[in-house]
Amino acid sequence: MTDENAHRAADALARPFTVRGSTSPNRIAMAPMTRQFSPDGVPGQDVADYYGRRAAGGVGLIITEGTYVDHASAGTSDQIPRFYGADAFAGWSNVVDTVHRAGGTIMPQLWHVGVTRTEGAPPIADAQPVGPSGISLTGKPKGRAMTQRDLDDVVAAFAAAAAAAERLGFDGIELHGAHGYLIDQFLWAGTNRRTDAYGGDILARTRFAAEIVAACRAAVSDAFPIVFRMSQWKSGAYEAKLAQNPQELDTILTPLVEAGADVFHASTRRYWLPEFDGSDLNLAGWVKKISGAPTITVGSVGLDGDFFGALATGENSAVTGIDQLLDRIERDEFDLVAVGRALIADPEWAIKTLTGRTESITPFDGAMLKTLH
Repeated sequence: MTDENAHRAADALARPFTVRGSTSPNRIAMAPMTRQFSPDGVPGQDVADYYGRRAAGGVGLIITEGTYVDHASAGTSDQIPRFYGADAFAGWSNVVDTVHRAGGTIMPQLWHVGVTRTEGAPPIADAQPVGPSGISLTGKPKGRAMTQRDLDDVVAAFAAAAAAAERLGFDGIELHGAHGYLIDQFLWAGTNRRTDAYGGDILARTRFAAEIVAACRAAVSDAFPIVFRMSQWKSGAYEAKLAQNPQELDTILTPLVEAGADVFHASTRRYWLPEFDGSDLNLAGWVKKISGAPTITVGSVGLDGDFFGALATGENSAVTGIDQLLDRIERDEFDLVAVGRALIADPEWAIKTLTGRTESITPFDGAMLKTLH
């Protein structure tokens, strides 16, 4: 990185970011990434150290891997952390303290997998997958459609988790409304075939998500921020779209803002790609333009390829420049930048980027996913 670009990076990314009562020391976030190193759903000291190293390495905001809310069908592995139970809460309290001591802020990503749950999988083996219509991401029958009781129970589970997060000292929460999991299954016409108030047109499909946001907002203080993660694409359905145009995106965003969402984390596979014709704005840029809310961009930041290609091949991803990223954040297209596997590879990616030492960044290798460093 040239001296000029090092100064640009520092100027653009080192600024604090405040939402409600929470202030991140800079504009770099760690993207949520499932790691499966929490036996029986309890994050241990190794998990705390893993997040703490990234905070010590200059990440301003840690967004944890997805963590299951307290609903029987929410999870699909006993190695992924949960967000209920005294043992899990003790583990999370240690994670929070470790990140705070290192100078970072941290939010848990609250998650329900919906119909993507594997039949018979832990943590609750006899729990049936549930979703809006009992339809998988491929359009085939799977699990069962949720009743009103199911919907109410899940909304209550997210609200309870939000309250617990504030009690444990987290700096906010992120609701996982992306990638074809439960909240997103309601937003997407491909999985939501309901004919009641929770299905039908695009506005009706946002009702469940808005109810969750509103319940979380009511469960926490005014100082506690709520981030909503969203995506167009789904796991295995990468060309899927919730919104075909800005007008449809507006229809989705407005109820979520009114319900109390403070920030939108717009997940894309490649942050530099335009979302709609006629503009080079990416998804985070469009969300900010339409909603007026701050946004987080994500998608292969600092890498030469997308995440899924590296998973499939196991190959390295070379470190690449962030000139375009800096161009976009300098013109306020979005407010924060979430970094994924580049931070798995190098816990000091943030400080090296901020100080112009990008030549010393360790490149990502698929084998790194097998350990928790």
